Amino acid sequence: MFGLGTQELLIILVLVMIIFGAGKLPQVGGALGKGLRNFKKGVNEAGEDIEEGQVEEISKENESEEKDA
Repeated sequence: MFGLGTQELLIILVLVMIIFGAGKLPQVGGALGKGLRNFKKGVNEAGEDIEEGQVEEISKENESEEKDA
């Protein structure tokens, strides 16, 4: 996992607990999860928009070829 070992992950966890406190960890985790979910949704939607744009370009090219023929 990103080249991090057990010791590094424990150090990061301890630092997060010191900074945010044990009571805030569920809120921080929830906000992080929502952020990642929204990011993935945005990336997927952007990919779909790009694919739709390519399909529209191909259909426009076909229509122009049919008019020329």
